[in-house]
Amino acid sequence: MPTPDITPGAPCWIDLMTSDTEKAKSFYNALFGWTYETGDEEKYGGYITASKNGQMVAGIMQKQEDMAQMPDVWSTYLRTDDIKATTAAATANGGQVYMEPMEIPEQGSMAMYADPSGAAIGAWQFGEMKGYELAAESGAPAWHELLSKDFAAAVGFYENVFAWDTSVVGDTDEFRYSTLGAGDDAKAGIMDASGFLPEEVPSHWGVYFAVDKVDSTVEQALALGATVIQPAEDTPFGRLCTLNDPTGATFKLVEDLKLAG
Repeated sequence: MPTPDITPGAPCWIDLMTSDTEKAKSFYNALFGWTYETGDEEKYGGYITASKNGQMVAGIMQKQEDMAQMPDVWSTYLRTDDIKATTAAATANGGQVYMEPMEIPEQGSMAMYADPSGAAIGAWQFGEMKGYELAAESGAPAWHELLSKDFAAAVGFYENVFAWDTSVVGDTDEFRYSTLGAGDDAKAGIMDASGFLPEEVPSHWGVYFAVDKVDSTVEQALALGATVIQPAEDTPFGRLCTLNDPTGATFKLVEDLKLAG
């Protein structure tokens, strides 16, 4: 398959911050067929790159001791061509800077923000590493979705900070949803989650992985130590399921992804 067309502002990378890298590697290898390469400890802090059929799809990193109280989590990164300007815009548009721009030797530069609804989102400026090399294929990231408790503020933030050209998919109290791009060209979505996210659950980004069959993948995931958070169901956008991996990081599955026209 051709390398995904990752335009500025679009999701370009995902990584997992985990309390147990070996357990995570074993789980996703068995579930998705991922293979791994571990970066130099001094240069890259032992950052692990996951590949599917020889093409990069994700990263895995060990959670530091000072973050022990934080849950294991998958993060999404959006492409920027000027990470310093993006960081300034994030602050100017109601966001917080969790991590100032940091250059990763030879690879690119990263930063981490909280949008105005409190969801963490990363930014990545290409160097030699130009994002994941496989998308919307079995075992690779297929969709990125923000569940936001402040929908209007979130949409404005991504439009102003990452220059999103948004398209309205739904605008009712029951289903309020906008996407980056429209129809088959959509690359990510924002959902108004104010009506259903529990008080203790903050706004957050989620990653969907494409699979050939959701139900059989869920069965396999359970046998490998995963937990179902939201059972598999048919939706207008494909058959979906939400799980926690064996260390508690939430991820989602999608079979036959359909994007709104």
